[in-house]
Amino acid sequence: MRTYALYLVRRFAQFILVVFIGINIAYLITHLTPVDPVEQAISSVTMFGQSSPEMVEVMRKTLRELYGLEGSAWEQYVSFWRRMATGDFGPSLSAFPTPVSTLIWQALPWTLGLLVCSTLIAWVVGNFLGGLAGYYRKNSLLKALGILAMSLQPIPYYIVAFILLVVFGFLWPILPISGGAEMNIDRQGLAFAASIVKHSILPALSLVLVGLGAWFIGMRSLVSNIVTEDYVTYAELGGVDRRRILFSYVMRNALSPQVTGLALSLGAIFNGAIITEFVFGYPGIGTLLVRAVNSGDYSLVLGITSVSIIAVAAAILVIDIIYPLLDPRVARS
Repeated sequence: MRTYALYLVRRFAQFILVVFIGINIAYLITHLTPVDPVEQAISSVTMFGQSSPEMVEVMRKTLRELYGLEGSAWEQYVSFWRRMATGDFGPSLSAFPTPVSTLIWQALPWTLGLLVCSTLIAWVVGNFLGGLAGYYRKNSLLKALGILAMSLQPIPYYIVAFILLVVFGFLWPILPISGGAEMNIDRQGLAFAASIVKHSILPALSLVLVGLGAWFIGMRSLVSNIVTEDYVTYAELGGVDRRRILFSYVMRNALSPQVTGLALSLGAIFNGAIITEFVFGYPGIGTLLVRAVNSGDYSLVLGITSVSIIAVAAAILVIDIIYPLLDPRVARS
């Protein structure tokens, strides 16, 4: 157990280092952009009228203090980490005066719900079909599914999203292609939940179709190797039911590396969110980030990036903490 405790300390130190480096890189990139949020805000205010130079200067000073841009580069950096420690990213420049944290917490549940569900569905379906394809290698239907999975795997999420958008939005318009739910509907009833599910079908389907291929191919390869093992051959010669061999002996042993892969994919869960959500106008983190970039709202960009870095690093940390406990040797020590 002492070895496990040292492992926990080392992993937590790595977590702190990853978060610190990642947020620093995001801070550096956003502050190197040519967009000046203060001047942009002033130009938008003075666009439709004239203001005295004194009022503009007062406004400039006030905005620089509000956005944490007052003082030297080092003072701005220290101020950022001071506010970061309390979860204060300042006001959004594009949705002033709404705080960045408010916008993020409004969008985060949509993204987590969409990506967690689509990742789990792709994992379950891909492993199940891949296991069948690896065990029943002469089945024509499973061979065709293998070819389809290999064809879909390298296609980017957004290409599949555009294809689904065209097919189910214009050629066969049976599903909603924009938004997260219907407007003017009671948000406490089952109708609202059904509307959320209906609006998430196309974004989730684009993620599932691409993600399913990798799980299918990986599981098929693992099962194809396991079926040649002596204990599987012995069970078949002993007259054990083939379904029992498949599910209790073959797929059960093949799932261990796939569970590890699922943990890593959950850690990188934000990868497929940005463009997919933007294509379907889904009210999640991806759409919020694209709009923030287009409007030059670097406070919001920095906030979203920081939360994403912390969430991904924390997910991997939790997985790395729990997974060794599944090893009987660690549990006994």
